[in-house]
Amino acid sequence: MRLFIASPVQLDHYASIKEDFQDVIEGTWVKEENLHFTWVFLGAVKEVAPVIEKLKSISALDRKVSIAKLGFFGRPPKIFFAKAEEKQLYEKAKEFKEVGFDLYRFKPHVTLCRIKTIHDYKAYKKKLKEYREKTLGCILPEINLYESRLSSEGAEYTCRYKIKSTRS
Repeated sequence: MRLFIASPVQLDHYASIKEDFQDVIEGTWVKEENLHFTWVFLGAVKEVAPVIEKLKSISALDRKVSIAKLGFFGRPPKIFFAKAEEKQLYEKAKEFKEVGFDLYRFKPHVTLCRIKTIHDYKAYKKKLKEYREKTLGCILPEINLYESRLSSEGAEYTCRYKIKSTRS
């Protein structure tokens, strides 16, 4: 089974972001219900029980964490994402490392689109600047172990284990 550990997100203006960039970039946008903040991608795992055992030592986030700014990975850009840079995320990442998860090159982000082509690079950079000072949404204060099944319709996620905040 293909597993990853992530927190669900709420993006307040996902449809407008897609609309603002529709003439600028071409690619595969993540379905809104599948948007998430990845902590650890585990890949193919034979047994889920040892992963859940490790997760029992992890606490949920204390509160919602703001998502602000847009960015990209790659030269040329291949992944278009929303950034989250609060200190709490890096502290939680240390917790994951302490129980034995590999967070190689941890870069807090929410993937929005896998870019195929940028039609107008200048317009793309200009649009990114427009989003520089905007809060786009939040990472919810829970951490989930998801199983991912890929099909021709896209990825389907099933929650296998949940760590929820005890605060309301």
